[in-house]
Amino acid sequence: MVEQEIREIDIRDLVLWSENPRDPIGQSSSEQEIADAALGIHSSKWNLSRLATEMGKLFDYSEIPTVVFHGKKPIVYDGNRRVILAKIYHGLIDSNGLIDIARLPNFPNQIPCNVCQKNVALQNIYRKHADSGSWQPLERDIFLSTHMRRPKSAFQLLDEETGLISKHKFLNQRFVKEEIFDEDTLQKLGIEFCDGYVRSKHSKEETAEIIRDIVEKVEAKVITTRKNRGEVISVLAPENRKHISEHAKNKATKIRLIESEIDSPSLSKVSDESTSSDRRTVRKRKSLPEVFGSRLILKTGEVGNMYRDIVDLNLFYQANKGSLSDLFPSMIRMSLRLICEIAARDENQTLDVYIKSRFNAAKAQLDQDKQTLISNHNVKDGSIIQLLHTGAHSYTSSSNIEQTLALSLVVGKILESSHGK
Repeated sequence: MVEQEIREIDIRDLVLWSENPRDPIGQSSSEQEIADAALGIHSSKWNLSRLATEMGKLFDYSEIPTVVFHGKKPIVYDGNRRVILAKIYHGLIDSNGLIDIARLPNFPNQIPCNVCQKNVALQNIYRKHADSGSWQPLERDIFLSTHMRRPKSAFQLLDEETGLISKHKFLNQRFVKEEIFDEDTLQKLGIEFCDGYVRSKHSKEETAEIIRDIVEKVEAKVITTRKNRGEVISVLAPENRKHISEHAKNKATKIRLIESEIDSPSLSKVSDESTSSDRRTVRKRKSLPEVFGSRLILKTGEVGNMYRDIVDLNLFYQANKGSLSDLFPSMIRMSLRLICEIAARDENQTLDVYIKSRFNAAKAQLDQDKQTLISNHNVKDGSIIQLLHTGAHSYTSSSNIEQTLALSLVVGKILESSHGK
């Protein structure tokens, strides 16, 4: 085949690249598992919600996927984020309510792709991402060693041995790679990598303590691009400086380090990434329903506007819940009561009459799995009003996101019955 050409490929035929440098999770992972990771534990890397908002209403043909055929399979080497959103749009991947389908562009069934040979694809990807800021230093090193046959850097080898860089985002930055955990600086510390193993002039315990000391100094910003730059040894604890000085003439011997021997409670900024031993294995998230169960088509007005606000609020929560307080879900619960009160006012009814007169018919429209879900969370004819009122107070139950989303399933059907187009 020619080195590269433009072809139209059906979205359902495109295969997500499981070795994507943004999140290499292993060849056995399914597309749903890749999407689950992109929307869940690795959402900060993929930023799918932000991309969905930025793309607008039309699919941009000037930014097309780069595809390499593995036999008859078209593998998406670049453009996985757009293809995931396209597959969500066409119902081929479940976003578990974390992406508002109504805000996605109108993806056609077939999209143009840059089909090219593997070496061309890798060169294009490296040129596009290596220095653009879309890859972090560790991702860049993994790509070079895995796909471009470059030697592994000391930075990458340290992470493979300890998992520290994958776990702590504050370590995965360029100056840490080039000026702290680089080969020359590590050798000055009495630590080196040889044939994939750690060799140290110190004992295993002393080596772990030196590395822990450095990590804590970076986290505390004792070492930055402006402070103590190039002075790694001088800022270490006195006992660690003593070990480095006294053991300078020792012969380095092979040791094994694991994260648990280096990490400590004082390293507080733990990212949501998995550690070295399991970072290529996707953790299954507990599947939660989309708020309101599905996209609602409501009449133009206050109820319709409020509906879109609630969807956005839930998307914000799902994308940022790691940094929000435990009480944040109560805001979603409160908004469910507010939208019901607005809808009841439109119908000239009290909230109680509006909800109870429509509850049974709304519940009957839910499938068996969703009926079981709402029953498990005590969303019943006799309790739904109380559950809505609970959201207006600082009760612990109002912060239960699972119950709130279960409650929204019935509320969604009730809103459709009164305000659906």
